[in-house]
Amino acid sequence: MGQALTEKENELYKRIDEVTHYIWDPIGVNGCPGARDEYYSYLPKIFELAQKENSESEIAEYLNYVQSERMGLKSDIKRCKEIASIIIDWSENLGILGS
Repeated sequence: MGQALTEKENELYKRIDEVTHYIWDPIGVNGCPGARDEYYSYLPKIFELAQKENSESEIAEYLNYVQSERMGLKSDIKRCKEIASIIIDWSENLGILGS
């Protein structure tokens, strides 16, 4: 059985969920209430990476992999780097990563 998340970790997980759904959203479902869970399966890996120092490029690579290999969409590493930066900013702002 896994360990419960701290309040800050829980907040980061929620923020990553919002970033992936409302900002990254490679398949364009953020306006569909029934698709709110579309990216849930990717959250644990992104969350894991967001807690590691110097992981921004790993997050970008993972998002790009998901987008291009898992979803069959066009690769867009530049956009994925922008999203990774937002996620790392959240991690730092919540005090999970040092600034």
